[in-house]
Amino acid sequence: MKYTILILTVLLTITIFSQEVKKDSIGTEEVNIVKPYTPKIKDAFKVKKNPVQGNDAIQEKKTVEYSISSAPVASTFVASKGKAKGVARKKKEHIYDNYVSVGFGNFTTPKVEAFVHSSTTRDNDFGVLLNFLSSSDIKDSRVDSDFMDAKIDLYYKKSSRDFDWKVNGGYHLQKYNWYGINAPIISNAQLTALDPKQTYGNINLGGNLTYYESFFKGINLDVNIFNDNYSSSEIHFLAKPTFEIPISSELIKTDFRLEFLSGKFDRNYTIDNELKYGYFNIGASPTFKVIRDYLTIDLGVNLVYSGATEDNQESKFFIYPNINATYELITDVMIIYAGFTGDLHQHSYKSFTDENPFVSPTLNIGRTSEKFNAKFGAKGKLASNISYNVNASYKNEEAKALFKLNNDLNELGPQENYQFANSFSVVYDDINTLGVFGEITIDFSKELNFGGNVQFNSYDKDLQDKAWNLPSIQATVFAKYNVQKWHAGANLFFVGERKDEFISTFGTTQTEITNKSYVDLNLNFGYNFTDRLTAFANANNVLDSDYQKYTGFEVQGIQFLAGIKYKFDF
Repeated sequence: MKYTILILTVLLTITIFSQEVKKDSIGTEEVNIVKPYTPKIKDAFKVKKNPVQGNDAIQEKKTVEYSISSAPVASTFVASKGKAKGVARKKKEHIYDNYVSVGFGNFTTPKVEAFVHSSTTRDNDFGVLLNFLSSSDIKDSRVDSDFMDAKIDLYYKKSSRDFDWKVNGGYHLQKYNWYGINAPIISNAQLTALDPKQTYGNINLGGNLTYYESFFKGINLDVNIFNDNYSSSEIHFLAKPTFEIPISSELIKTDFRLEFLSGKFDRNYTIDNELKYGYFNIGASPTFKVIRDYLTIDLGVNLVYSGATEDNQESKFFIYPNINATYELITDVMIIYAGFTGDLHQHSYKSFTDENPFVSPTLNIGRTSEKFNAKFGAKGKLASNISYNVNASYKNEEAKALFKLNNDLNELGPQENYQFANSFSVVYDDINTLGVFGEITIDFSKELNFGGNVQFNSYDKDLQDKAWNLPSIQATVFAKYNVQKWHAGANLFFVGERKDEFISTFGTTQTEITNKSYVDLNLNFGYNFTDRLTAFANANNVLDSDYQKYTGFEVQGIQFLAGIKYKFDF
């Protein structure tokens, strides 16, 4: 009995303690793991008997029987015997690597052009290009007015996995005459003694190097050694390396400019003193490209230091904006673009003669600082076959170069062949230009397309009375037609009025000259006898317009030239 009471008391105490622990919602407990349970193969057991199927019976599949009720249907269809249809294949046009073209026209005008190239491996190529064109005197010209243009260019290029390179060289020979005599008083004896011939010779050396997988993208080199038959000489070196540095997902592209120009003239226009000039230009133009959906922006700046090597010139440092942006407003219909750019334009004797071959060998060679050129426009397609481009611009140029008729020095006695107001000088002025441009191209079909453009300019001068020899309007219209073996084309040029000025020997006479606007229509035709042999015919100045591109220098009348072109492979 005593043990019974003791057991009941212990059980009661445990029960009361257990009830008190359950009331606590958060408790702590210490568990000691002596050894984790690791089952062994022998702990597994195998069921020794197959399971006994229950009393539920498995339902057997019922057999499904199908029957088709057939009924005759009348049919008049009779299958015809199949025939294999051939696929027409258009003959692939072969493009020949070389050609020779010869022609002849009125004004005793022979023309020869040839391009020949070859290679010794898959990775290289070398060739030569020849051009020759000459013409006899212009009708009613008082002195010789013929011209000649001959050129030869050679090149060698090689490709590799990482980069390509090319070297080239050539010689260009041109002959012109200062036949546009504007001097009002000149005797027959002077005309007979006059030798208005001027000859330009240019040796060109150059090359380029292009890298594919490198921050150094490549470099372009160009060297021109230029001279004439009046002891003028000039050397012009220009190198343009390019680097691209990735910044995150964008690129910073930097174009560098290393330029050197040195030259001399045997005399200036009025005094028999040697005239020298020289410049070296160092520039960098970093650009950061930003592309966001339909918007592309090029943010950059153009830095140029221009040093002068002669005492009569000044060294300067220039900073120009270089910002361009495009936004695709309507896909495939309209792209809006804008730009705010500037640059330093280094003139040279060669660049002036390329634009106007009738300049005198007594020029003042300088630089034009294009402080800014602001442009805004839109381009795109009005339809699937109609493309357009329109823009407006405002440009500010410091020391813009203008061609102006040289003074007449005939009254001073025997003169140089270019001092009868029959050559041009270069004058400089600060000019603001407001321009509007429009262009449209229409593709009627694969065979026929045509288009045109027009440019309007308004000039605000500083020192000069007029923007000499600059037209206020220029326009071009073109058409091309190509069908089977025939092809034809037409180009119509319109140039508005230009102003010039005649000044007598002592400045007693100053007369403003207006060179009238003109229209020049040129046509070309061709017929392919075979894929190798083509006959061609050109007609220039078809309207036989009697106009002057520069004061006193009339152009030839209607000009015809016909010939053949032969293409071949080695």
